[in-house]
Amino acid sequence: MSNRNNRSAVALCALVLAAAPLSARADMAKDVQIAGRALTFLENGPTGKIVLGVVFDPSKPASVAEKNAVVAAIGGGMSAGAVTLMARPVEASAVPGLSGVGALYVTTGVNVAAAAKAKKLITIGSDTACATSGACVMSVSSEPKVEIVVNRAAAAAVGAVFKAAFRMMIREV
Repeated sequence: MSNRNNRSAVALCALVLAAAPLSARADMAKDVQIAGRALTFLENGPTGKIVLGVVFDPSKPASVAEKNAVVAAIGGGMSAGAVTLMARPVEASAVPGLSGVGALYVTTGVNVAAAAKAKKLITIGSDTACATSGACVMSVSSEPKVEIVVNRAAAAAVGAVFKAAFRMMIREV
C-alpha cells in the first residue's frame, strides 16, 4: 500500500509541475495584454504595430524563462486595444545600440534604466520593485488583481505622459 501511495503522490506532483508552466503562461498573457493597453493611455501614444523589446540576461535562467514566456504569450502578434504587440528578444547588453522598438519589457532582475532613458524608451516589468525603484517606468501584474504602478520620475525621464483617466486607475510612486 505504501508504494501505491508513493506512486500516487509522484503522479500528482508530476501533474502539478506539468500544469504550472501553462498557468504561468496564461498569467503572462494577461500581464502583457494589460501592458499593451497601458501604452495606449500615453499622450500621443502608439497605434498599430509596436515592437516590444523583451530584455533579458542570458546568464540568469529566470530572466530567460520570463523572456520565453513573454515571447510565447505574444506569439505572432497580440492585439491590445489600439496596438498590436510584436515581440523581439533583446539581450540586456544590446539595449544601448537598440533601434526599431517602441517599448521595452524588462524581465525580473534586469536593469537597463540608464540605456532606456538615453533612448527615451518606456520600460515595463512584471515586478513591482522594478517600478518602485525607478528601474522601470511601469510595472504590470494581473494576479491576484490587476495592479499597475508607474514611477513618476522614470516616466518623466523618458518623456512619457499618461492621460488623466489612466492616472486615476494606477498607483504612482
